[in-house]
Amino acid sequence: MTKRLAGKNCLITGAAQGMGAAVAEHYAAQGANVCVADLNIDGCNEVVERIEANGGRAIAAKLDVSNRSEVASAVQATVEAFGSLNLILNNAGINKPLMFLDITEENWNQIMKVNALGVLICMQEAAKQMIAQGKENGPYKIINVGSILSREVFDDVVPYSCSKHAVLAMIKGGAKALAEHNITVNGYGPGVVRTELWEQLDKDLVAIGKFEKEGESMDSLAENMILMKRYSYPEDILGTATFLAASPDSDYMTGQLLMIDGGMVIQ
Repeated sequence: MTKRLAGKNCLITGAAQGMGAAVAEHYAAQGANVCVADLNIDGCNEVVERIEANGGRAIAAKLDVSNRSEVASAVQATVEAFGSLNLILNNAGINKPLMFLDITEENWNQIMKVNALGVLICMQEAAKQMIAQGKENGPYKIINVGSILSREVFDDVVPYSCSKHAVLAMIKGGAKALAEHNITVNGYGPGVVRTELWEQLDKDLVAIGKFEKEGESMDSLAENMILMKRYSYPEDILGTATFLAASPDSDYMTGQLLMIDGGMVIQ
């Protein structure tokens, strides 16, 4: 079977668990060499071990995406390990729900620092490396993970919604800025995905009184807002994530955000 990402060198942020880990392992299974980057270095090492046990190549990097020097170091580590950087997937993100009148400066700043500024820094540092490698060695891919909240807003997660709207803006702006360098910028927008992040979000929503018991948020959204009548799992995301990464499947596509939400948001 042909491996769609054979020889591609990738950096994936927020890859110690959840969707990031699932995509890292899937990319490696499709032939990519992967730098698994996250603040949780122990989790990164576990993902690397699973990739190597299945015959893939991977390295781990401890990374705070809002720290430019650490991002630059992760990019360099990828290049040193694999020879170049073909793709970055900006998956790292955080959320902490609060009702609108309860949002604090600390809550706002923390979410925007990781989800918006962190994506910008990662895009910039990856693009600098790609440009240095020469456009003739492309095409290069930048993939940003958006959300249903890149196109919608709920009153209990306004800072997160703003940060994911910013991600959409950076997809569009980055596509316009980087096309001349043979770099495409696209993204995908998951909905309700059963991961550690959502399970924590579910607990937080109970804590602020949005729902009465744990698990109710996912079930309620599936029943009332998702056309497919179920929430998703990381495996539901892998096909789209691979399409955006694999050349030449998506080479003539840039500036786009593909929704993978079971029909939760249609615009």
